[in-house]
This record gives sequence, C-alpha cells and structure tokens, in this order.
Amino acid sequence: MVGTTRTTPLAARVLPDRVFYGWYIAIACSLLMLVGVGVGYYGLPVFLKPLKDEHGWSTTQVSWAPAIYFCVSGLASAVVGPYIDRNGPRKFMIVGSVINGVSAGLIGLVNELWQLYAVYFVFAIAFGISSSVAVNAILTRWFVRKRALAMSVSFTGVSLGGVLLAPLASRLIDAGGLETATPLLGALVLVVSLPVTLFAIAWDPRELGLSPDGDPAPAPGAAGGPALADTQTRVWTRSEAMGTVGFWAIFVAFLLVLVAQTGYVIHQVSFLEERLGSRNEAAFTLSVTALGSIIARLGVGIFADNLDKRLLTAVLFVVQASAIMVIVHTENIAATWALTLVFGLTIGNIYMMQSLLVGEIFGMVSFGTVFGLISLAGQVGSGIGPIGVGYLHDATDGYTVPFTVTAVLTYAAAGAVLFARPSRKAREQQAPGVAPAASPGGGT
Repeated sequence: MVGTTRTTPLAARVLPDRVFYGWYIAIACSLLMLVGVGVGYYGLPVFLKPLKDEHGWSTTQVSWAPAIYFCVSGLASAVVGPYIDRNGPRKFMIVGSVINGVSAGLIGLVNELWQLYAVYFVFAIAFGISSSVAVNAILTRWFVRKRALAMSVSFTGVSLGGVLLAPLASRLIDAGGLETATPLLGALVLVVSLPVTLFAIAWDPRELGLSPDGDPAPAPGAAGGPALADTQTRVWTRSEAMGTVGFWAIFVAFLLVLVAQTGYVIHQVSFLEERLGSRNEAAFTLSVTALGSIIARLGVGIFADNLDKRLLTAVLFVVQASAIMVIVHTENIAATWALTLVFGLTIGNIYMMQSLLVGEIFGMVSFGTVFGLISLAGQVGSGIGPIGVGYLHDATDGYTVPFTVTAVLTYAAAGAVLFARPSRKAREQQAPGVAPAASPGGGT
C-alpha cells in the first residue's frame, strides 16, 4: 500500500481554511483546463485553415493532425490511468505541462506535413498524461455527494478556454501568423499550469487530513459512510469493468458522440467562415459555443447530483444532434448564431457526464483505471471525427453530408447511454477492496 510523503501544498497553508480545500482544488483544475484544453482543443479549429492556406495542404491532410492528437492522447490516458490510481497524478501533470507548452509553441514553426504530425503526436502524449484522466481522478477523490457541482466548476475552465483563447489565437494569427501565435500560446500554458500544479494541487483529501466533500471524518474502522463503503471504494480490475454492461454502454455512447461532437467543432470555423464572411467572425462562434457551455454546465452542476445521469446524458445528446442537424440545413445568420449557442449548451456537459457516469458506477479508487479506457474510446472517437468529416467534405465538396452523419451518430449514442447503470453485483456486493480507499496513495 502506497503512502504519502508529500508536504501540504503552499496554497493550503495560505488560503482561508473556512472553505473546504476541495473547492480550491476545483478552481485550480479549472485553471489547468483553461490553458490545457483552451490551447490544445479550442486552438485546433483556429489553426486548421491557416495551416491549409500557408502550406497548401488539403482539409483531409490537415485533419490528420487533430486525429493523431485525440487518438494518441486517449491511448496515453489509458496507459497512465492505473499508475495514477496507485501513485497520484502530480509527476505526470508536471512533465505533461512542460511538454504541452513546448509542443503548442512548435505548431506554428512546422514546414513539412510529417513535422506537423510529429508535433501533434508529442503534444497528444503530454495532454493524455496530464489533463483529462488526471484532473477527473483528482476531483473524483475530493468529492462524492457534490461531485457534479465540483466538476461543473472545474470544467468551466474548458469553456473559458474557448471564450478567451480561441479569439485570442485568431487575433494573434492575424497579427503575426502562426509562427508568432503558437509560441505565445505555448508560453501561456507553462506560465499558468506549472505554478498551479506545484503549489495548489493535492491528490487526495486525506493528504490534508480531510474527507471527501468536507464531511466529518468517519469513525475508526468505518469506510466513510454508505456511499464510500459500496461502489466508491470498490477496486476494479480492467477485466472486471469490461465484463459489465455499464462499461460498454459508456464506451460505445461516448465513442459515437465524440466522433460527432469533435468532428463538428474542429471544422466549425472553416464551415462557418464562408457563411459569416470572415475567420474572426467564425472563430467567435467558438466563444459563443463555449459561453453556452459555461451557462449550461453551471446550471446542470447544481442539480445533476440528484438526477438520473443516464437520462440527463441522453437528453443532452438528443439536443446536440438536433442543433447540428438544423444548423447545417439553414443559411439564416440569426438562426446560425442561436443554434451555435444551443450546441454550446450541450458540449461541455457531455464531457462532464462521461466523468460522472464512470465515477458513479466504478467509484473513486479505480477511477483512473476505468476512466482511462473510457477516455481512450472517446479520444479515438474525437480523432476519427475530424478526419472523417474532412474526408467526407473533400469527397462531397461541402459540409452538409458529414455533419448530417455526425447528427445521426449522436442520436445513436443517446440510445446506447441508457444502458449505463451499475451492475447488480456491484450494487449488492462490496468487494474486498475497501482498505485502499484509506490509503492516500490510492492503491496497493
């Protein structure tokens, strides 16, 4: 069993202790997601057309870069997940943040297509080991009863990345080209992520003598209450998790929806530039999408802990599919902006619901192990989406066919996610893995 030798983070020594430190963790994770996802995810659609124009590459050729990014980052998450469960994510987050910043800075300096792919390959590894699985595993340990609210706070950083960094990236490209914009954005990643990781992040509340949600510590010998004693503290192996219907329901549903969602987002600026008249106008649609995501995520986070997460997720999928279906079949400018906002109301919550479903069904102790595999499916879907949309765009000379396909896939995902429920065995039997939950190191 791995113990903790870490000292108390500097932030925990200076911030008021009348506020549960988990909320500071949620804000810290929000900052990490702002720069990591803001540059790594929302930067991709802004970089897409300048890369094509500057080097004469086709939509399909350039779309392989985000495809590589998502697929490789998903594989990296799956590999590091069990290590994070055992030892915590801090070392991965530090190394990944450095490589994230450097890789982002190199995107605008490439001259050959293979160089672009190589940079995105390294960029993807860094993101996979330092962002999604790490942040979600941290929040899953710090919160149980208020997990949805905490994740809504944290994932707001993702949307703020779109609101703030997408238009910033577009303006930097206008001012100095990709070769100026991307190094500045890479430096921003380093300046924000390293201090937050080093001075604010704590892996587990027990490192600070606390319990999840700030609840009173359980009595000696107790596992921490009914919620912790059952699904939250069960240890899952990968083979055990893969033997459940719930695992495959989440796996398939988010594979399909992220094929669709990411395929649309990555091509959103290119798609709307002609309709709206300029790249800056089209890039601003990402800000509208992200703003809608912030509004909806904070709203959903307030009440999602008390709702059936399967049904809520299915509703979000149906709304997203319908928004894409209508936006691609209308030329009306006002409707385009309105539907962009509606699409944004769903996008951030979908990522959050993926984390919440895994945490609810498979708990906190093995979250990294299971979420790493689920994330792999979602990231592969995110990789397939842009290249698939790019291929269909080139084949049909437009975005109508590819975006219609993405909407249909999202409707299918809504049906699949309804099967994402805990197995009867998991509900009725507490596995002999409760002891590791008392270990701040996270495993045996």
